[in-house]
Amino acid sequence: MKQFLFPAVFIKSEGEYTVVFPDLNITTEGDTMEEAFLFAKDYLRVYCTYTLKFDVEMDRPSTFSDVQQKYNGDTVMLVDVILDPNKL
Repeated sequence: MKQFLFPAVFIKSEGEYTVVFPDLNITTEGDTMEEAFLFAKDYLRVYCTYTLKFDVEMDRPSTFSDVQQKYNGDTVMLVDVILDPNKL
């Protein structure tokens, strides 16, 4: 099993939440914080699945505190996914 853990920034604007993974340059969104979190978790799962499947090198994630300082005022959460490389 392989675990991936990345900080995600949740930005509220006009009644929805945009989620940014600064280290991966990917975004998603949802109508509520809960929906945005679930979409972010699913998107991270797909992203990591394909990086493993195609043997693409991925940068190490930034620290939570570094991302929190950079995106002061927005909500920062850690999003994780656990994958079994043998089942790809």
